[in-house]
Amino acid sequence: MKVAIAQLNYTIGDFEGNSEKIIQQINSAKINGADLVVFSELSVTGYYPHDLLEKKEFIQKAEVAVSKIATNCIGIAAIIGAPRINESDKGKQLYNSAFFLAEGKIKSVHNKTLLPTYDIFDEYRHFEPNNEFEIVEYKGEKIAVTICEDLWDELPTANEFGKDKLYQTSPMEELSKFNPDFVVNLSASPFSYNQEGWRKNVLINKAKRYKVPIFYVNQVGAQTELIFDGGSVFIDEKGEIKKELKYFEEDSLIIDTADTSEKILQRKAETIEKIHDALVLGIRDYFQKMGFKKATLGLSGGIDSAVTVVLAVRALGAENVRVLLMPSKYSSDHSVNDAIELAKNLKIRYDIVNIQAAVDKFEQELAPLFEGTVADVTEENIQARARGVYVMAISNKFGYILLNTTNKSESAVGYGTLYGDMNGGIAVLGDVYKMDVFKLSRFMNKNGEVIPENTIVKPPSAELRPDQKDTDSLPAYEDLDEILFDYIEMNKSPNEIIEKGFDEQVVNRVIRMVNMNEYKRFQAAPILRVSSKAFGFGRKMPLVAKY
Repeated sequence: MKVAIAQLNYTIGDFEGNSEKIIQQINSAKINGADLVVFSELSVTGYYPHDLLEKKEFIQKAEVAVSKIATNCIGIAAIIGAPRINESDKGKQLYNSAFFLAEGKIKSVHNKTLLPTYDIFDEYRHFEPNNEFEIVEYKGEKIAVTICEDLWDELPTANEFGKDKLYQTSPMEELSKFNPDFVVNLSASPFSYNQEGWRKNVLINKAKRYKVPIFYVNQVGAQTELIFDGGSVFIDEKGEIKKELKYFEEDSLIIDTADTSEKILQRKAETIEKIHDALVLGIRDYFQKMGFKKATLGLSGGIDSAVTVVLAVRALGAENVRVLLMPSKYSSDHSVNDAIELAKNLKIRYDIVNIQAAVDKFEQELAPLFEGTVADVTEENIQARARGVYVMAISNKFGYILLNTTNKSESAVGYGTLYGDMNGGIAVLGDVYKMDVFKLSRFMNKNGEVIPENTIVKPPSAELRPDQKDTDSLPAYEDLDEILFDYIEMNKSPNEIIEKGFDEQVVNRVIRMVNMNEYKRFQAAPILRVSSKAFGFGRKMPLVAKY
């Protein structure tokens, strides 16, 4: 059988656009001799619709779209993903389903069994789990239809406080009783920099264990925080990857199950390259799917804003990026010059607005209220908030979306000013630790200097007081990032981190800062997720707690 894998970029709720993409791919696959074309999980609605699934009209539109797509399946079959109403009088209102379409109609429906409810996933909120198993018989082949997590009943655990087997049921164990000729897996597997290896190992192990080929079909594109990297694969019954689709791009491929001798594999990318490509895609899709074209940000001469603006230019084009340089009396000439040099390297528009007069006016008006006090972080924050006013004014006046430049290390410990440098429509680096920001800058300069070398090598500073450096308030980023990673990603206790050789006072202080700044992160811009544990949907902590 000739099976086409269709790896597409969907928009949540765009039933017309998603349907057109699917139908075009069906027609193309048919012209090129495919018998069956497989799409990704919830391809009709886009993944993940969240509480749109609770709207009757939304589900009705999905049903209409499925029926319309089915009418195009003449002389070819397709498997698409969409929600389906649970007709039983028990359980949740919906199933997360795969629709097998042939002969112009819906021939069968297969519901998802394992519903992830961890990290960024919340499927059990809306869907009823499947408990009935059957296969598709088509053109003499027996096809086992699975949906994403259905193959992930055995999970790699991020820390020791977890289980290898997350679920009581193994869909593949049930489906293997029918002796399928191959398995299709409709997936919506979000990108994280270590996900690719886990994912492939899960699929390889399943193919080997059940001695059955697997067609894994992921989607590509970004839905606000979530970024889907594609990388769909065909794996033979021996667990060997034979075909691999592109990463971070739409792609499709027809695979003849009778002849899989030719290998098609993608170049293996380094971690920092994958993070770079994911962030570029995340920015581009956020703007395109929101209907915006132009971005702005404050360019300080520091590493975070430098990396963010390069990513923005690569995602949107230089003509669509405008920056403000907003020096104060504490800004070094070198920082201003570095920012100007970068803007010229990127050929983007830049304007210089000195904020000192505005800051002085704020301080003058506040002086009677602050009488008898000494200058502290309050005055520093006035500078950050003044800058926030300027960039938001550009955003409002000219229709630019403000990009937030705060990195994960700063966000973790609250090293940012609410309603100042924490402003923004999307946080580009909010899931990238500071040391990885430096790695990104080096990657960006691999073919020639884009970011000025001085920006990369100078000690990081917010430049809100004389001779200020980040290390005045924080541990060295090399140590800070390791402590944060162990605490946030690995869920390690303070004692476990201290046992690695870190100073006890430093560890306890860092963890206290992480815990006490939940309220800031709660108000922050959505973050492009590139790790397995990002702030936002994937890490929900109480704002008020004694722990």
